[in-house]
Amino acid sequence: MQATESTSTAEKLERLRVASLDEILGVPFKVLDDGFVRVIDYMGSDESIVQAARVSYGKGTKKVHEDRGLIRYLMRHWHTTPFEMCELKLHVRVPMDCWRQWIRHRMANVNEYSTRYSVAIDATQTTAPDEWRLQAQGNRQGSAGFLDPETGGRLTDEERRLQEESRRIYEERLAKGVAREQARKDLPLSTYTEAYWKIDLHNLFHFLHLRMDDHAQYEIRKYSEVIGYDIVSKWCPIAWQAFLDYRFKAKSFSSIEFEIVKHIAAGNPDAAISTAISLGLLPADRKELKRNREREELEEKLEQMNLPIPWRT
Repeated sequence: MQATESTSTAEKLERLRVASLDEILGVPFKVLDDGFVRVIDYMGSDESIVQAARVSYGKGTKKVHEDRGLIRYLMRHWHTTPFEMCELKLHVRVPMDCWRQWIRHRMANVNEYSTRYSVAIDATQTTAPDEWRLQAQGNRQGSAGFLDPETGGRLTDEERRLQEESRRIYEERLAKGVAREQARKDLPLSTYTEAYWKIDLHNLFHFLHLRMDDHAQYEIRKYSEVIGYDIVSKWCPIAWQAFLDYRFKAKSFSSIEFEIVKHIAAGNPDAAISTAISLGLLPADRKELKRNREREELEEKLEQMNLPIPWRT
């Protein structure tokens, strides 16, 4: 069959490889006491993002943007599809309670270790005496501060006994011939599981943006930091830096916040207060400041920018 003009003139492309990521293929990065993350395979690189964008925008784009500038432009303006051209496959070993949060991110391909087919992994996440966290008063799903080490020590001893007894009962059930799918039902959520997790870079950035945040649960934050700082930074360093600059370390402002900040920056605190009152962030009399999460988030941003909070003075 005679080749058409387009196929005969098309450039033969080689698979893009990233030497710094090839060096760590299959290398486990330790997380928590017995968990790990390791790269199994990957597709694409920073160059793939640029390649995809230039196909979309046309040949002329190459003359206007350098690779770094183009990637940062895409990130800055929320052009997400070029980032979907890169994929990463990880092998993770993670406690089941942490995995429950992880699996909520549905834009990925997952194959998890099955305790219906195989004996459950004989490893559980343990808590050091100084690592027992207190429930946060202002956040129903978060923690703040730690128990004293003496109390924590007793909790750690109880945890060890509970885990050992749960494992003993599980193995006794198996020895008596109980089906694995039923024998497992009383294993603690601290039991480790393993999975292959494949995700594109756009959705991985969304995962990291949520799970690397200081408000995320400590355990999943540790995994996210390893994935981000030890793996993605080597894989797509330009896109990673753009993500840090324009997503993870960036601050966004609602239209309400923007109006208030404009008044504060102009040296007009009374206008800022009036705007906050009219938009529901402050009570009209300002005497009793009930909790308002939107106002508190604005106050946090103002403190980070070293701007005054006019209703506090």
